[in-house]
Amino acid sequence: MSAVSRKLNAGKMEGAVKIALLSMVFFVSQINCQEGILHISNGKINRDYCIVHNHSWTPLPQTLDNATAYPLVNKISTLLCNSSGVSPEMVNGTALVVMRGKCDFSQKASIAESLGATTLLIASNTTLTTPSANESEYSKVHIPLALMRYNDILEAQQVFGEKMWIKLYAPPYSKIDASLAVILLIAITTVSLGGYWSGASESERLDAVATGRGKQDGEENKAGMLFVSPLKVVIFVAMMCGMLVLMYFFYSVLVYFFIAVFCIASAAALFNCISTVMDKIGCGTLSFSVGNRSLSARSLLLASVCITIAVIWAVYRNEDRWIWILQDLLGIAFCLNFLKTISVSNFKICVILLSLLLLYDVFFVFITPFFTKNGVSIMVEVALGPDASAEKTQGNMVKIPAEPQAPTEKLPVVMRVPRFSAWAQNVCGMQFSVLGYGDIIVPGLLVSYCSKFDAWINSRRKIYFVCCSLAYLMGMILTFAVMLLTQMGQPALLYLVPFTVITSAVLAACRGEMKQFWTGTPYQVLDSSRKPLLAERRAEHSINGENC
Repeated sequence: MSAVSRKLNAGKMEGAVKIALLSMVFFVSQINCQEGILHISNGKINRDYCIVHNHSWTPLPQTLDNATAYPLVNKISTLLCNSSGVSPEMVNGTALVVMRGKCDFSQKASIAESLGATTLLIASNTTLTTPSANESEYSKVHIPLALMRYNDILEAQQVFGEKMWIKLYAPPYSKIDASLAVILLIAITTVSLGGYWSGASESERLDAVATGRGKQDGEENKAGMLFVSPLKVVIFVAMMCGMLVLMYFFYSVLVYFFIAVFCIASAAALFNCISTVMDKIGCGTLSFSVGNRSLSARSLLLASVCITIAVIWAVYRNEDRWIWILQDLLGIAFCLNFLKTISVSNFKICVILLSLLLLYDVFFVFITPFFTKNGVSIMVEVALGPDASAEKTQGNMVKIPAEPQAPTEKLPVVMRVPRFSAWAQNVCGMQFSVLGYGDIIVPGLLVSYCSKFDAWINSRRKIYFVCCSLAYLMGMILTFAVMLLTQMGQPALLYLVPFTVITSAVLAACRGEMKQFWTGTPYQVLDSSRKPLLAERRAEHSINGENC
């Protein structure tokens, strides 16, 4: 009994340790940010506005329920550098809002506190910055102090009139946000579906060749192969470098060209993806004839829907609150269609291409900040737009425009998901987790090649495709882990390329298929006398091989 008891106690102890560790990770990931929320209500209408405070000076409650409601007294006609013009009877027990200017924040707060105010809001028509004072002044202020936009108090006055009750609170900012899980799901799903689609198309082509319904010379297969020689790969990467530099210097002009290209390409890609799904589930085409031409009612309707989605995105592309859903939908379709249409000819080309793009990614993310005037990498500035360098900083100081800024055009080259836990930051300005299309397409080309190689060796278990997809997943997880630990954006290819390339190479070497995997020509594999290594074969047209 004593042994059993010790085991039970050990099990309980182990469970307690795990819970403690998980709790520690959760609480360590919480950051007390300097952005907060001003909640205004009159009993019928509720509105939230952005405020900026100094957590180490005047901390705020973390939830709306824990915040205390106070009536708001609007005194934006005064700067409150002295107590003249403001009677204690008017502001006692209330939240007071005054204008920014002339005197220090601490002086305004001390006067407001001496008049009996419970909270001080300072309306600003200039950039909102974290309020601060001399160290000796911190201990003299005991009421919450925050900056708000001048236009927000004017709007609130129009909406609520003079009777307003306010609450101030600052939800903690979490490093580990659910948006990362959504980004991860989008990435692994897109890569896996794109690779599977590419392999399924190759299997259908091989079946057609085996039954005499397809071309044996491989012209159809080579049509979609963009990367068939090392020279073409080098030229392609050099063109990418040149295009990125051109985008950096001529962003304001070229951005519209790429937006137009994205609309056309993504609409066509969405059409191909949905049309393929409809074919698989057996939807009729509803064909009809007009003159000598045969048209499909399904295709016309589907094309109209896809074009409409692309046009809606183009018109509302700067509406951050919801347009990210359409951008991600079109981006997923674009990546899927790219992976299905474009392929590499062999593993050697994959290694060269992915290695060069890895160097390209690292150089333009880590090295170029040393050469740019604002210290922002060329990759980040092109991907996030010219205002990337003006983004608010994390930590003790933030800067928020006093007026809503005109949206700047951004290249549609990233998956975007809003940060769900950044409530206060999203009130002040939407915050997103992003992943570039290149971080999906580039490793996805290797996943697609692995899926095609599975078709060439008749692998029903799709061993290469599964292993490469899992390697991509592990690489993405490591990317996010390093990003969270360093609090810096990471070039994902730095982790994805080694994971996928090394995994694929080790698998091919262990199975004794490195020569065929390296050369990658399907006709060499099909014409060889090798047996499938896992006793796998196509249902009707098997190919012989040798065991590992």
